[in-house]
Amino acid sequence: MEQKKKVGFNIIKNDPTDGHKGFGKGSLSLENVSPVIIDVEDNSAHIDIGAMHARSAVEKGIKFLKEKDEVPDAKLYWLVWVTIDRNEEGPYYAGVTACEMTVNREIRRGYKSLPEHVNRMDKSLKRHIIVDVMDDRSKGILKDFLISHNAEMWERSTDELKNGLNVTEM
Repeated sequence: MEQKKKVGFNIIKNDPTDGHKGFGKGSLSLENVSPVIIDVEDNSAHIDIGAMHARSAVEKGIKFLKEKDEVPDAKLYWLVWVTIDRNEEGPYYAGVTACEMTVNREIRRGYKSLPEHVNRMDKSLKRHIIVDVMDDRSKGILKDFLISHNAEMWERSTDELKNGLNVTEM
């Protein structure tokens, strides 16, 4: 698989409804959310904007089934929706929600709950933290990724996120 250009998180732009009180006022913008794919087996995480439309590198060419047990010997991935916001100190990780996804490339089948993925993206946009569904190894990968991506944004993030990703040594 060839390496694509590294994509960074979307940092907040000006309010799209600034000076405009009509249609769209108060609606959520998707420009502040980025999908992070965690490959547990490879101990890696990366941003894959294709996941916004279920077209990440992991998802391409895979038929997703609704039952987890219909996909034997599947590799575990986490799709984590990361929303960036800005407070007085600067940008921070405001919403972080994880969804499970498993893939068996050999049989071109996978498992994910599309409604869960959509709902978790919505929860992230609404500044929720949902990382308790992840195992410690996956939490550690995500924490390391967020810190290495931008340590200042990590420092400005809520204690809820930091505590949620605190793990005992792996």
